[in-house]
Amino acid sequence: MASDDLTAFEAWAGALLARLDPAARRRIARDIGMGLRRRQQQRIRAQRNPDGSPFEARKQRLRGKRGAIRRRAMFQKLATARFLRVRTLADAVAVGFFGRVARIARVHQYGLQDQVAPGGPRVRYPTRRLVGFSPGDSAFVRDALLRHLAGGDA
Repeated sequence: MASDDLTAFEAWAGALLARLDPAARRRIARDIGMGLRRRQQQRIRAQRNPDGSPFEARKQRLRGKRGAIRRRAMFQKLATARFLRVRTLADAVAVGFFGRVARIARVHQYGLQDQVAPGGPRVRYPTRRLVGFSPGDSAFVRDALLRHLAGGDA
């Protein structure tokens, strides 16, 4: 979603939400945040970036694959509700990684350099967008907001 589209959407939703009391706004934000988290979890489990492209595969070892970890899909544990959190306020909602696990997510989100293991070599990881706003997310937020405003709880 383009930045100007997101700004227009934010202005539209903000005008509607401004008429509600803070408790109702917080309840709507929580429900929308939970739905967005479910969508992010499904996308991470499907190994897809927000634009629909697949995550870049793990680098192959010279000596071959060893162990179950390298055979499993990446970030399966990070996609759980324990790590992928929803934070809400009366005027905002945030879906993302918080605390210590946020460092790992940030390295992959932006393709940064990090140590493979304590005292190990430093490696530049490929960019894998774990959290992001996909084209279908704006429609989801709009529909959930309209359901709440119409009185049919999402």
